[in-house]
Amino acid sequence: MHKITTRLAVGAVLAGVAFSAAARVPKDLPMPSGEPSADELIRQVYFVNHFYALKNYSIQDVDDEITVLINRSEGDTPTTITIERYLNNDYPASDDINGQDLAIFKSGKLRGTGLLITDYSDDGKSQAYSIWLPALRKIRRFAEPAQDDAYGGTDFTFGDVALRKPEHETHELQGKTTFEDCLGSMEIAEADRNRYMQNLPQASCLHKGKEVYKLKSTTKFENWWYDYRISYVDTKTYADYRTEYFKGGNKVKVIDRDWVSLNQPDIRAQSWRYWYGKKFDTGHETWAVIPDKVVKINDDSLKPSLWSESTLRKIKR
Repeated sequence: MHKITTRLAVGAVLAGVAFSAAARVPKDLPMPSGEPSADELIRQVYFVNHFYALKNYSIQDVDDEITVLINRSEGDTPTTITIERYLNNDYPASDDINGQDLAIFKSGKLRGTGLLITDYSDDGKSQAYSIWLPALRKIRRFAEPAQDDAYGGTDFTFGDVALRKPEHETHELQGKTTFEDCLGSMEIAEADRNRYMQNLPQASCLHKGKEVYKLKSTTKFENWWYDYRISYVDTKTYADYRTEYFKGGNKVKVIDRDWVSLNQPDIRAQSWRYWYGKKFDTGHETWAVIPDKVVKINDDSLKPSLWSESTLRKIKR
């Protein structure tokens, strides 16, 4: 069974050290009144990445367009997994639940698998994970997985996608700079493209020339897979375009995010066009491509009951 299920199934738990209590990033976090400190900046980045400017955010299956996760080992033919994802932040501050995240894998090795993450308002309470295993036709419930577990077998970890919080690292603002690069992407030969890879975007150069903060974040975990990471964060929207991970002085991984404005009153309401990740020790790459058409925001047709184990049980293989 794939890593996402096997590692969860054996009860993998969050690796690391004890942290002092830290205030949760509120969903009504205001924009900084001036130049942010490093700690203020990372809270803004967290706000943007968790779509707190929105009631809900989803990437759906629309007219046969769907988000595709492309994985490729160096020298091999790429493989694909397609996914729908639904995030719900529409819970009052008084509610026990802070937010929920539902992912449904629609094709590939994880076809028919569903994952429901519940994030609680109590900072001392771990997130809850319910996973629908189609081969067993059962739901398994877990505490948080390890932050370095691969999300859907990609180069993105659960830490990258959901678990890493500002208090898991110490942060140092290294000033402002100009982002001088196009974002990473995959070059895939036409002969290697399946039906989910027919309309892939070009490498995004939309952010080249933008002013960004350079933020160094050093992990508090002992013997961790990275020592620190450098993030390049837009000085206006707080979207993080690139994150470079370092271990022993060497760059071991990069994640690029192509952000685009959702044209909402809060400029921090941004969406992804793609994520690109690469591990430099193996050359393995992941490209998550999100067509514009599949993005839905503040969708009143999504009922609260969607974020439930009942939804997981209805997933078709």
